[in-house]
This record gives sequence, C-alpha cells and structure tokens, in this order.
Amino acid sequence: MAHPLIPKIQAVADPLAASLELEVVQAVFQTNQSPPVLRLDVRHLHQDTSLEHCEQMSRSLEAALEEAGTIPDAYVLEVSSPGVSSILLADRDFVSFKGFPVAVQTTEPHKGHSRWEGSLARRDDEFVYLTQKGRPIKIPRSLISQVELVDLVE
Repeated sequence: MAHPLIPKIQAVADPLAASLELEVVQAVFQTNQSPPVLRLDVRHLHQDTSLEHCEQMSRSLEAALEEAGTIPDAYVLEVSSPGVSSILLADRDFVSFKGFPVAVQTTEPHKGHSRWEGSLARRDDEFVYLTQKGRPIKIPRSLISQVELVDLVE
C-alpha cells in the first residue's frame, strides 16, 4: 500500500521529471527507517539514464519539496534508475531489445496460441513481429497483454 504522501510527491515530481526529459517510474516512501527514505526511480525518455540525470532530478526535487512543504519532517531522498525491466513497454524498449528472446502473451488466442516465444524483430502501429526458428510471426498489438524478455532454450 502506498504512503498517503505519494500522490502529493508525484504531483511535484512528475512535472519536474518531464522538464528534464525523465519519467518517474516508481515512488516509495519508506517510513520504517529513521530518518524515512523517499526513493524515486526515474528513466530518461530518449537515452540511457545516467548518474547525472539522477543528480539533476534529486537537486530539483529536493528544492521543490522543501518549497512546497510536502514532507514536514527530516527524510533521505534517493533518486536512481530502475534498471532494465523484463517487460517491454516503450517504443524505445522494442528498438533496444531487437533480436532478443521474448515471450508475447495475448488476451485471447491468436492462431491457436495465447503465448508466443521467439526473437523480437520489431513493432509497428499494428503488430509485434517475432522470428521463431527462422519463421516470421506477426501478432496484432490489439491482442497483446504483455511482451517480456525471456531466456529461450532451443
């Protein structure tokens, strides 16, 4: 369950992140520590997230939260990159992981299957394209619930 301050923190953090070409992936306020720890995971929208991006967000957010009085007591702010997620979501993910093994889960069967595994070829507005043992496969995006990186054993 999220801490009740998270929506207020997000309201301050999201526009700041956008101004730095970042997105807030996750915000967690850990009050079981002394002092409490506010941890934000941010991802750059167009490139790998660097330490400099995290530092910029940290400085900007710290000042904005202080000015807004969002967190009344002392706390520690940690801003970091979430690392690589196994779930592919953004267009950039589909470009970065071209050729990698993926599993595609569909909401209903497509050509008799609800799960497809193969090497990611590409994604466009209508389909996700895989290669499965040299065979091209295209799966309608409207049916896809998830695309995830996997370790394929052939």
